[in-house]
Amino acid sequence: MSRKPISLGWGIRKEGRTLWSRNANKGSSVRGERRKREGRVEWRRWDPYRSKVAAALLMTSNDPSKLIPRPGDTCLYLGASSGTTVSHIHDMVCGSGNHHNGQIIAVEISPRMMRELGSLAEDRSGLVPVLSDARETWSYTTMMREKANWIHQDLSIADQAENFIKIARSTLQAGGIGLFSLKAASERHSEGNDQSRFSSAEKLLKESELELVERIDISKFQDQHVVFVVKLEKGERTD
Repeated sequence: MSRKPISLGWGIRKEGRTLWSRNANKGSSVRGERRKREGRVEWRRWDPYRSKVAAALLMTSNDPSKLIPRPGDTCLYLGASSGTTVSHIHDMVCGSGNHHNGQIIAVEISPRMMRELGSLAEDRSGLVPVLSDARETWSYTTMMREKANWIHQDLSIADQAENFIKIARSTLQAGGIGLFSLKAASERHSEGNDQSRFSSAEKLLKESELELVERIDISKFQDQHVVFVVKLEKGERTD
């Protein structure tokens, strides 16, 4: 028996334990994911084993719709890789032909991954790939039309929490949402086990001007990972 889809926002829905985004580039998969048609609308399956954002949406204890950006938002994605998750964010923020007038700045340091990301952007208006070190904020903030409504950091670097706080402080607008994906193995220089590294990052976030909303364990889908959800200041978005 099929389950009735639950909408999490425009272009994103949950069916049982699976997520789907409304394909902005109809007839094409990005990484071989399953597609299905409903009338004139095509949906792409969003795999939590390939996407930390998708994993967080399935594992959050709160309303998952609060974790995703809205159509027309300005988004900053740090560590975009080849663009798997970015493509699903684009589905909801920009849509086909960018009819929502959204913007996604996708920063990636690997030239090889950037070639794939650049190819993806050719068919997805509103997606702006940037070849850069995410810690060098000056290299991509000039391309942002405004401060971001939503950011996601997924970087394999040391001192991830410190860098996330610094970047969010300069790029996230008041009331904006930030997702910080932390892999314990990337903090090998820190003493202790995985949980102590996660706790150290959580402490830094709590001591910053960011409001820590939730710590999500996504180890069911992504080994040694948690996702922290933060908000800059305590005001709710009113648009």
